[in-house]
Amino acid sequence: MGEPLDYRNGAQTCEGYVALPAGTGRHPCILIAHQWAGISDFERARAEEFAELGYVGMAIDAYGKGLRGSLAADNSALMDPCMADRAALRQRLLAGVAAAKAHPRVDPQRIAAIGYCFGGTMALELARSGAAIAGVAGFHSGLGTALPQDAKNIKGKVLVCIGADDPGIPPEQRKAFEDEMRAGKVDWRMHLYGGVVHSFTNPDAGKLNQPDFARYDAEADRRSWAEMQSLFNEVFA
Repeated sequence: MGEPLDYRNGAQTCEGYVALPAGTGRHPCILIAHQWAGISDFERARAEEFAELGYVGMAIDAYGKGLRGSLAADNSALMDPCMADRAALRQRLLAGVAAAKAHPRVDPQRIAAIGYCFGGTMALELARSGAAIAGVAGFHSGLGTALPQDAKNIKGKVLVCIGADDPGIPPEQRKAFEDEMRAGKVDWRMHLYGGVVHSFTNPDAGKLNQPDFARYDAEADRRSWAEMQSLFNEVFA
């Protein structure tokens, strides 16, 4: 089982969550950026799954200790300030990277990041910051950025997994992302899943009662997780 992990972003205390693989020694670390409600059982479960795969799984906190929403609520008051100030958001994410590098079970040269929905947007922003991370995987993540020119800073490989019918990530946003990645000469890949909308990895997506927007899809969930594992097998070989 994992446990909470407090770390600092300047004067702010953040509360992450870390799950460790069996045995001893240092291991690659997968950072998990949270959805718009903040760290929840969903992100903690992903950390545990990574530990079972032999990674250190670490959920990082962009909001600060005690600042959490809920899946069924409007969490715009938490998310919007992060979206409005990308420099500050990147600093919050880099604080999570620093916490991972300082952990005694983490190999500081082998760190990657993933995220779901808003978390995927954050993982991509972390890559655009120029952080020394080996790879990024975003699941039904918003692809837009105020600073597309920063794609040139991306050091690792990029994977995004998107529902082809996700109304929140329309074809024009995907096209802009493709253009951004090409201009930045990034090693990137995008997987689209037909008939799939937003939040396809989250079994609780139905609680939003918006099936045309957010709906769990077990097959897309399985396929995207396999694609992510393939990416990490590649970058950590």
